[in-house]
Amino acid sequence: MSESERDESAVRRAVVLDYLAHGLSSGGRPAYESQPAGYALDTEAFDLFEVAFDEAERLTIGTDVVVEPRSERTVVEQAREIEYDDLSSGAKSELEYVVSDLVEDEEERFVDFYNEAQPITLRLHQLNLLPGIGKKLRNTILEERKRKPFESFEDLEERVSGLHDPDQILVDRILEELKEDDLKYRTFVGGNRTDG
Repeated sequence: MSESERDESAVRRAVVLDYLAHGLSSGGRPAYESQPAGYALDTEAFDLFEVAFDEAERLTIGTDVVVEPRSERTVVEQAREIEYDDLSSGAKSELEYVVSDLVEDEEERFVDFYNEAQPITLRLHQLNLLPGIGKKLRNTILEERKRKPFESFEDLEERVSGLHDPDQILVDRILEELKEDDLKYRTFVGGNRTDG
């Protein structure tokens, strides 16, 4: 999503993946070296952020923070979007847990993906981007959702034979999109890189 497409008034929330009380040691920008800093994951677009925190605040992994707009920030002083490879090892190890929690906490949003996924090309459907979803499972999902929209992950598992852990399948795809720079198609992870 480009800067012009993003609603500037929209509040972007993120979950802290790693908190470094003494700043980053990677030699980044001065603010990130001299004050508490860390990494966070946007809860909507799954963008990754390097953040500098207010020195008066003590945060823990899993804390919800506002990264944009600046006027809405309370504990974040600076935030810039980064790539997966820029994360600390601690942030990388927390990422799957945080994504799993987000998918579980926002079950309706992610079940709606199964209900609303569309073809990308004549030969490729969004559902085929999910790990383990081939032509047969895709067609079963499409047939079942025509009868009645899915209401939960449990409903999906019960109605689509062979579909196991539909929530974990989404987590795996989101992680793949976060880690792989050269994917042709992205469904969940945004691509806008900003500094601020």
